[in-house]
Amino acid sequence: MSEALYDNRTDAKLLYFQGHRVKEIARLLGEKPTTVHSWKRRDSWDATPVIQRVETSIDARLVQLIGKENKTDQDLREIETLTQALERTSRVRKHDQTGKESDLNPKLKERNKSRKKKRPKNYLDEDQCQALVDAFHDSLFDYQRDWYEAGEKHRIRNLLKSRQIGATWYFAREALIDAITTGRNQIFLSASKAQAHVFKLYILQFIQEVLDIELKGDPLTINTDNGSATLYFLGTNARTAQSYHGNVYMDEYFWIPKFQEFRKVASGMAMHRKWRQTYISTPSALTHEAYPFWSGAHYNRGRPKDKHIKLDVSHKALKDGRLCEDGQWRQVVTVMDALAGGCDLFDIEQLRIEYSDDEFNNLLMCIFIDDTSSVFTLSMLQNCMIDAWAHWKDWKPFAPRPFSDRAVWIGYDPSRTRDDAAIVVVAPPAVEGGKFRIIEKIRLNNIGLDKQAEVIKKLTEKYNVEHIAIDNNAIGIGVCDMVEVFFPTVRRINYNPEVKTRMVLKAQSVISNGRLEFDAGDKIIASAFMSIRKTITPSQKAVTYEAVRSEESGHGDFAWAVMHALFNEPLPGSTGTNQSIVEIF
Repeated sequence: MSEALYDNRTDAKLLYFQGHRVKEIARLLGEKPTTVHSWKRRDSWDATPVIQRVETSIDARLVQLIGKENKTDQDLREIETLTQALERTSRVRKHDQTGKESDLNPKLKERNKSRKKKRPKNYLDEDQCQALVDAFHDSLFDYQRDWYEAGEKHRIRNLLKSRQIGATWYFAREALIDAITTGRNQIFLSASKAQAHVFKLYILQFIQEVLDIELKGDPLTINTDNGSATLYFLGTNARTAQSYHGNVYMDEYFWIPKFQEFRKVASGMAMHRKWRQTYISTPSALTHEAYPFWSGAHYNRGRPKDKHIKLDVSHKALKDGRLCEDGQWRQVVTVMDALAGGCDLFDIEQLRIEYSDDEFNNLLMCIFIDDTSSVFTLSMLQNCMIDAWAHWKDWKPFAPRPFSDRAVWIGYDPSRTRDDAAIVVVAPPAVEGGKFRIIEKIRLNNIGLDKQAEVIKKLTEKYNVEHIAIDNNAIGIGVCDMVEVFFPTVRRINYNPEVKTRMVLKAQSVISNGRLEFDAGDKIIASAFMSIRKTITPSQKAVTYEAVRSEESGHGDFAWAVMHALFNEPLPGSTGTNQSIVEIF
């Protein structure tokens, strides 16, 4: 045996705990067996709990190692191990008293503690909120700062703006910042739920970009130390959501059907003075029922003449923003204003080349369309505009097969002047005289003919395509040849004044009879049809139709693509060759 640690009586107990017999212990210590038996009985060695035996042994070995001079690395490691063992025995003793598993496992105790303090879903702490606030203010152009300051001062903002200057992007972020700093609800309204969800997309992207976290929910509830704010993203179903309350953002309101009815609901949601109302839009047509709301004429309705107001809503008057007599802060922001305000995203000279004067003025200079000369007026088209997410129950836009095995028709229209093209997928009527639905549109730009054909081929894999119609002029010939390889029955449409007339008449028939539907948030389709005008051929001998095409949205191209698809259904009363129609012209 090694050198004694304590007295023989203590050493005898330690040897007994190690499993040595009394007779052997007596021999090792030079004691009589009767003496060791006496120690065993008097000190109750057999009754000593296991945990106490272990602690006594650990204590003895630690004392031995600690008193040793010139300790080796192995000695130091053993001391560390024995110390940890004592900590464990201490936890076991505490567990024996309390019965709590957390006394055996400190990590479990911390987990239980964290569960008790579990944060609510979509919680942003003070530092995260401040990071979003800082990122928001650091990202603004000068004209967006004007919008922010106007929102701080005025309850109602009414903004007429150029396309693509970041209005929806800005107001999505502004609403988020207001929600996390004040706890106020935010309500986003648009012609369709799909368009309203653009706000949600911008908000989630912003949070992901700054904080690298993902928030979920629809409606989206965000919890902070300033309270719980809910963000609602609504389409036309907002008319039945009058119990909601919060700041209201109405996007592209000049494209919303039945605007006055929609606005009553919106203003009702934000009637209290603490809520803000924000109306944002690019201009559509002077005939839209939102125009009196913009011009101030709506304010005069039902008021005595001496109370009437006459607002100057010209760009010159509203360029810098102005609080008008009806309590609304109005501003007109053209692309040139955005450029002066720091937005460096545009090449103005190139845009003037790409667009006609009328188109440039409407898209970028906030000039309203006079659709009285259009073949398809805005009032006609508004009857076709519905909230697709709410109305089309058999259409699942995010599914691999969005329309299951239902048949669809495809219309394709390439540009004759640039390598862009418009493709639409149209669901034909399920019954005779039923409705056509535009369920998807694709714009292609600057890609080769083989790539364009490949896009069409992928659509045949995505949908059950039973008809494809393609403009067979110019570059369309090449696409037709390629599509014919995998879709032999492709219909080639050879443009001439008579064929264009038939297509327009067919579209007029479908639209005027309420047989066409597309998502109300898709203003590009409406603009495309409104761009079509009746004109005379260069020979002055026939009537035809034309539309100015644009790089920004392929306005006319999308209308012609839709008409290619609709043309698969003959005009009522026409012959197989439509000869009777040709003779009219």
